Amino acid sequence: MVTGLSRHKKEHALSVSDCRWFLGATLLEAGKGGIARVTRISAKVLARESRRFSMLSLLDSEPVIIDGCQSRLAHGSRLSYAMRAHAAALTHDRFLYDSVGMARAHGRLPGLRRPYGVWIHGVEVWDSLSAGRKRALREADFVLSNSRFTLERFQEIHGPLDNAHVCWLATEEDEAPTVMPGFDGPPVALLIGRSDKDNFRKGHREVVECWPDVVKAIPNARLLLAGGGDGLDLLRQLAASSPARENIEVLGFVPEADMPSLWKQAQLFVQPSWKEGFGLVYIEAMRYGLPVIASVHDAGQEVNIDGLTGYNVNLEKPRDLAERIVFLLSNPDKAQAMGQAGRERWHDNFRFAAFDRRMKKLLNEEWSE
Repeated sequence: MVTGLSRHKKEHALSVSDCRWFLGATLLEAGKGGIARVTRISAKVLARESRRFSMLSLLDSEPVIIDGCQSRLAHGSRLSYAMRAHAAALTHDRFLYDSVGMARAHGRLPGLRRPYGVWIHGVEVWDSLSAGRKRALREADFVLSNSRFTLERFQEIHGPLDNAHVCWLATEEDEAPTVMPGFDGPPVALLIGRSDKDNFRKGHREVVECWPDVVKAIPNARLLLAGGGDGLDLLRQLAASSPARENIEVLGFVPEADMPSLWKQAQLFVQPSWKEGFGLVYIEAMRYGLPVIASVHDAGQEVNIDGLTGYNVNLEKPRDLAERIVFLLSNPDKAQAMGQAGRERWHDNFRFAAFDRRMKKLLNEEWSE
């Protein structure tokens, strides 16, 4: 059981804007994954509100600037990272870490202990936790969970987690793209996700394996697979062995600057994952006005509303996935309507302004009790 210590006493009652904040990150650079994106939007909130704010990154090779604040670098040295985090206790009131692993560096020496919070994202806390990670969670003053699913799954495995709050994520932008997808164009489905060699937990295998059925119904249907990972060669082999291989394109890693043009090629976003803690890519698809196919097995169903913004399929019923893909690629009016509903859901819940309000509200409530 991991139980928080509830250290936020009245003597610590400071608003977000009153505090001097320190943000401990693994990575901040754009295009380096979902946790880096969560860290950037968190930094954006704190940089705009706090009277002093600084960031420390473990793995970035170059400083990252967010709202005029430039990150400091530990150049991959965990010792340097821990020393800087401890020293920051002399000049900062509150600490936030992007993950449980990074929170292990928090200063605990007498006189240097400062209140801190930590993000939990999904699979990194669903599996077994080391003693150091358990301690980092147990001693945290507050925990931010990216979804109800992540928190409930954690508590099923590890027991109650005091001082945990659900804080849905958001895109880094407040504005939607000016161009909506062209639903009268060629039928194209897009999947963007990392390929892991030990498993394709983002749903790559299931989508590739169902594509012959899709092509049987829609001969010119194309599948675009974007994203890097150590399983990319295995994904290419899987696609090459498919009877529908001529209709499948494995793009590999796509630079951040090229992503807008990729999004605009699609009429459907499909990523039926097994272990998604939130799914930032789903809300990005909504921002672009695309219907989404997620799954019933993880937090995708919390973000994507089945029957409204897309569909959440049961991967244990393989025909469901192909049927939903065929339906949306064959019915552009329905796909467009779902894409519009998704864009409205993004606007109301998942743009940066919504996250900014959520996070500030949670932090202010946490320290005002």
